Amino acid sequence: MKIRYLGHSAVLLNIGEHEIIIDPFLTGNPDSPVSPDEINADFIALTHGHGDHFGDTMQIAKKNNATVIAIAELAKHSASLGAKVHAMNIGGSHKFPFGKLKLTIAHHSSSTPDGKYLGDAAGIIISSNGQTIYHAGDTALTYDMKLIGLQFKIDVMFVPIGDNFTMGINDAVKAVEYVQPIIAVPIHYNTFPEIECDPQEFADKVAAIGLKAKIMEYGETIEI
Repeated sequence: MKIRYLGHSAVLLNIGEHEIIIDPFLTGNPDSPVSPDEINADFIALTHGHGDHFGDTMQIAKKNNATVIAIAELAKHSASLGAKVHAMNIGGSHKFPFGKLKLTIAHHSSSTPDGKYLGDAAGIIISSNGQTIYHAGDTALTYDMKLIGLQFKIDVMFVPIGDNFTMGINDAVKAVEYVQPIIAVPIHYNTFPEIECDPQEFADKVAAIGLKAKIMEYGETIEI
C-alpha cells in the first residue's frame, strides 16, 4: 500500500490496481501539491461534507467515473450532484475491490455551506492485504478510539491536530495513545490561521509516550 499526503486532510492510497482518495480538498488548498485533474482515483472516501473535505469530490468522481463512499446522507447528496455512490453508516463495513472499509465514530458536524444536513461525521478504517490505516477525520477526542486500538492493529493513523475545529495537539497525542498505531501522521493543521500549530510539538509528545509520529511533507509518499 502506497500512501501520499496531499495536504490538509487529503490522503491518496494506491492499493494494487486501485486508487482511493480520502477527503479530496485540493482546489483552494494552499498546500496541495496536485490539481484534481491529476487524480485518477476509482474510489473517493469522505469523512464528512464540509467544503475542506468534500472539496473536489464531484470533479474527480465525474472525470474518473469514481464511486463516492460516504455516510448515507452525504452519499445521497453526492448522488444528487451526479456521482456514483456507495452509502454506509457508522459502525458498518463493506468489502470493496481494494479491501475492507469501515466507518467509525467521529465527533464533529457535517453540512453544506448553506446548512443542509449531511449526516454524521465519520472516521475511516481501510484494511487490505494485512495492512490497516485509520483516518480519524475531523473529530474531538473520544474514548471510542481505545476500542479501535483493541480491535485493529493500525499501521498508520491520520490524526487532526489543529485545534479549534478538531482535537488539538494534547488530545491528539491521547488519541494516539488509545489507538497505538505503528505510525501517527498529523493532519488538518496550518491550512488556515485558526488551525495553526507546530507539528513537531505533536511528534515530540508522541515520542515521549513511546510511540512514533511522522510529519509527512505535502506530496510525500510512504509505502507500508
